[in-house]
Amino acid sequence: MACRLADSSFLFMRPQQRPIQSHRVAPLSPPGTYYLTWKSLPQKRIKLQKCSKSLRSPMVVQAVAIPVAPAPPSSAEHRKQLTESYGFRQIGEPLPDNVILKDIIDTLPKKVFEIDDMKAWKSVLISVTSYTLGLFMISKAPWYLLPLAWVWTGTAITGFFVIGHDCAHKSFARNKFVEDIVGTLAFLPLIYPYEPWRFKHDRHHARTNMLNEDTAWHPIWKEDFDSSPVLRKTIIYGYGPFRTWMSIAHWLMWHFDLKKFRPNEVKRVKISLACVFAFMAIGWPLIVFKTGIMGWIKFWLMPWLGYHFWMSTFTMVHHTAPHIPFKHLDDWNAAQAQLNGTVHCDYPSWIEILCHDINVHIPHHISPRIPSYNLRAAHKSLQENWGKYLNEATWNWRLMKTILTICHVYDEEENYVAFDKLAPDESQPITFLKKVMPDYT
Repeated sequence: MACRLADSSFLFMRPQQRPIQSHRVAPLSPPGTYYLTWKSLPQKRIKLQKCSKSLRSPMVVQAVAIPVAPAPPSSAEHRKQLTESYGFRQIGEPLPDNVILKDIIDTLPKKVFEIDDMKAWKSVLISVTSYTLGLFMISKAPWYLLPLAWVWTGTAITGFFVIGHDCAHKSFARNKFVEDIVGTLAFLPLIYPYEPWRFKHDRHHARTNMLNEDTAWHPIWKEDFDSSPVLRKTIIYGYGPFRTWMSIAHWLMWHFDLKKFRPNEVKRVKISLACVFAFMAIGWPLIVFKTGIMGWIKFWLMPWLGYHFWMSTFTMVHHTAPHIPFKHLDDWNAAQAQLNGTVHCDYPSWIEILCHDINVHIPHHISPRIPSYNLRAAHKSLQENWGKYLNEATWNWRLMKTILTICHVYDEEENYVAFDKLAPDESQPITFLKKVMPDYT
């Protein structure tokens, strides 16, 4: 039977069948699910022209939805979409399975591993000078300029942490005993025990982005999230609005409990703890004696909180993004985690200088033996040889908003599930962040 319709957009439908509403394909969450929408079908009468045979009953024409395969995660188009959505400059291609970490290390110039004592002590001079300047600014600033002085001073003592960080990796000076002395002293103003941090940080490098075993940062387990209402609310606040100070909780939980260390580590851990407690017992009373309780808050506590802001923020950005997975031991790949699962992020120049390029972080994970003053040269080499696999960003609000409002509870398929999807009635802090945080790159 041949029959022609006056309008080709008209469809006969079974009774009570809803008309299709739109003609464009729109993505749903999760990516890869699509629905069809036809926005405005012409609202006019359709006349059926003569057919060669009379119609005694309605002709049924069934619309068949043909699935359209979404762009695979490895496609350039999909990565480009994620890059813009998450606030990155580039999201790297997946690293081939046959690449091992040694393949990447072998492409780095030998000079990036060389220790230069002059450059090392220059970094100490920069940190001591900038910290001294910060204390002077605090002492002279009127109350309304104190926040600026605290930001500067907190950033300056973050440089102390980076110096101790290099010492812990044996990439600061040729004399290893000197490294331990400098590392311990650099950590004292932060009341950070050097040896406990060193032991835990070495495990972070050995198990980067491995579930449970990574001692730096990892997603929340759903079992923990569901375990009790009080803990759930604490987690929502901790991994939401207070996440930029969560390193304080990490500092307390991981570095002062002797049970968390191996028997052969305990002696050195005790020495570091003794140094920290001695600094607190002598340094804090001296500050209070000279400047009072308000002086202790002004000169020590506020810069210390500034340091922890950077400590938390840097660590989050280095290893946290919706597309970067955390893996179980059986599925973990060192090259993938260190090159493709670590993020390079550019910050304003003054932060990079005071913090000794710690955010040039991918080469540091390829080899912790690269001194901080050689990280930029190493990163340039990685860009030349492995550039398409790198995750790179310039710090921006959208990047932070992505981390703070999305990267929450571990999910094997999606990597992360946001708190407000699992517990919408209890996730007001996340809803608040989504409303108030800027969304520009």
